[in-house]
Formats: sequence, C-alpha cells, structure tokens
Amino acid sequence: MKNICKITALLAAVLMLFCVTGCGDNAGGTPAEPPFNAQETPLTLEAIAAGEITLTHPWPTLKYKKNGDELVGVTASANTIAVAAGDKIAFYAGGSENTDSTYLKIECSADCYVYGNVMSLLSSSDFRIVEAIPNTPLYTFEGLFYGNTHIKNHAQKALVLPATTLTYNCYENMFNGCTGLTSAPALPAETLEEWCYASMFRGCTGLTNAPELPATSMWDACYDSMFRDCTGLTIAPTLPATDLAAGCYSNMFNGCTGLTSAPDLPATALANGCYEGMFSGCTSLASAPALPATTLAASWTSWASCYSSMFSGCTSLTSAPALPATTLAASCYSGMFSGCTGLTSAPVLPATALAASCYSGMFSGCTSLSSVTCLATNISATDCTTSWLDGVAATGTFKKASSMSSWITGASGIPSGWEVQDYSAQ
Repeated sequence: MKNICKITALLAAVLMLFCVTGCGDNAGGTPAEPPFNAQETPLTLEAIAAGEITLTHPWPTLKYKKNGDELVGVTASANTIAVAAGDKIAFYAGGSENTDSTYLKIECSADCYVYGNVMSLLSSSDFRIVEAIPNTPLYTFEGLFYGNTHIKNHAQKALVLPATTLTYNCYENMFNGCTGLTSAPALPAETLEEWCYASMFRGCTGLTNAPELPATSMWDACYDSMFRDCTGLTIAPTLPATDLAAGCYSNMFNGCTGLTSAPDLPATALANGCYEGMFSGCTSLASAPALPATTLAASWTSWASCYSSMFSGCTSLTSAPALPATTLAASCYSGMFSGCTGLTSAPVLPATALAASCYSGMFSGCTSLSSVTCLATNISATDCTTSWLDGVAATGTFKKASSMSSWITGASGIPSGWEVQDYSAQ
C-alpha cells in the first residue's frame, strides 16, 4: 500500500513538472520567439498591409530573407518584393556602393514597420558588433528611405544606428520626407563629419521627438537642415558643442513651426554660417536663446554669415537676445530677425564700426518694432544697413551715439516718423 502511494505521488510530481515546462501557451505549437534585441536583428521591414517593397540602385551584395527563409539576391531587374500583411523582410549586404548621384533607396507601396540594425547593410555576418562606418565609399546610407511615407516606428521594436565613427554624408537625407515616422533612432556619435546628418529627418512632419545629440566635435554642415520642416517637433535636443564649424547648425530647425523653445547655444566664438537660418520660420518660438559670442565670422563662399536669417519669420518672438560683439563681420546679422512681426524692441547694437552687409535686412518686416539703439559711428561699409528697418512701425524711437551725424532717413537708416535721441548709458 505504501509503495502504491509513493508511485502515485511520483507520477503526480512528474505530471506537474510536465505541465509547468510543456503546457504553456505554445504547448504542442510553435515555440515562442526570443525577446527582441534590436542590435542583434538585421534591418527589417515588416509589412502592415499587403504591397511591394522596391529597391532602387541595389548594391551587388544586397540580399534579403523573407520570413526567415533562404537568402535571395537583388538585381536591378529583380528588385521588387511582394509582401502580405505580417511578412518580414530582413536585409543584408557587404557594404555600401553609393555615389553622389546613385544610392540604394528602399521604397514601400503600403505601410511597413522598420526596425533592427542598419549595420546589416555593411556586414552580413558581423553587423551586431560593427560601430564604424568605413571612409570609402562616401554617402553610405544617403537617401536610404528618402520620401518613403509608408515606414513607421514599431511600438516594441527599435531601429538602431549604432555607429560611433561616421563619415562624409553618411546619413544625409536618410529619412527625408518620411512623414510616418514619429520618433528618431538614437545617434550616439560624439565626433561628427562633414554633412553627416544633413537633411537626415527633413520633412518628417510626424516626428515629435528628436534624439539626443551628444557630439562636441563638429565638422562643416554636420547638422545642416537636419530637422528642417519637421512641423510636429516641439522640443529641440541639447546642443553641447562650444567649438563650432562652418554651417554646422545652418537651417537645422528651419520651418519647425511647432517648436516652442530653443536649446542653449554656449559657443563664444563662431564659424562661417554656423547659425544661418537655424530657426527661420519657427512661428511658435516665443523666446530666443542667449547668444554670448563676442567673436563673429564672415561669409564663406556663397554662404551667409554666422547669424544670417537665424530667426527670420519667427512671428511669436517678442524680444531679442543681447548681441555683445563689438567687432563685426561681413553679413554677420543680415536678415537675422526679418519678418519677426511680434518683436517690439531691438537689442542694443554696440559696435561702432560696421562691416559690409552686417545689418542688411536685419529687422526688415518687423511691423511692431518701435525701438532701436545703434551706437555705430562708422557706417561707410558696403550695404551695411541696406533695408535694415524696412517695414517697421510707423513711429518709434531711435537712439544713436551722440557724435554720430551721418545717418540718413529711411528704411536703410533711421525710419521717417521716428524720434531720434542721443544714447545715454543707464
């Protein structure tokens, strides 16, 4: 009897163990997928609806797996993949072969999730550990999803761009016009290259959050137009760099009509075109960041200069930051606040000698502006005040240096109808 009880208890224990380990949701069916790891997952498109994925200018090594099946090569004549809802297309390649005029482009005819590690396009086998984008060829991921309005973020599966070593133009236009994206992948690189992020998310109107940008080592035009026309963006990322490069932030947030605040800009020495058009057209921007720079930079080739058009069209801006520089550069403030219809007073302009085009169009179209203080005593430089007060308020106060007697009347000098006073330091 005792032996029967022992056998019964043993069988019950075995049955319990079997149920714990084998009677779960997947008992007798397909094993559960392992936890998702974006770094370990190749770049993947998952179809939300039936359609086609088209690969323009495919690289010779480009291949894909459909739902984990065998690798399939892609050629210029066999570059379309038919997908049903739920299909997963994972991409692999042995490295970029883009040029400045032809680049791999992935298009979708219907909505798809995008996730996984983009480095699977650079190394089919080692993408999980690759963190450097090779110096050659250039334009590595340029225009990869350009104009693809159907790609979307997956709620649980992230897209990762893990490279910490970048190269010239590597991400330029990568997601330009991708209106379905709502969040951007992390960008961990701390040292940038020329044009590396230029227009990367331009026109991504659904983007509501920008990634952190930890870089402190800049190169020319590295952030040029990066978030231009991202109308859903409300908060800008922190920009810690103090050593700037030519055009580094030019047009970075141009046309971001939802942006309500600007990041601190701590640099005290500027570079050619560094802030040109940075917040132009940001109609919701109500306050400007402090601008502590005392060393300005002149125009570079065809570029405008350091602060040119920086806040043009910022119609919600009611006050301007102090501009402490006393030595000016060509075109340094040209068009800086043009079209800022809410601006009522200008910052004190302390420079005594002006430079070519330095104030050209600076406050043009500022229809509410009624107070300007300018301490210049030498305004002989070419076009230094051309149209600088065109279209301002009909009446106002202009404070000038007491020794200055060569101001003209009109839009390129002191507006007619304004009271003129000698400046007295408070």
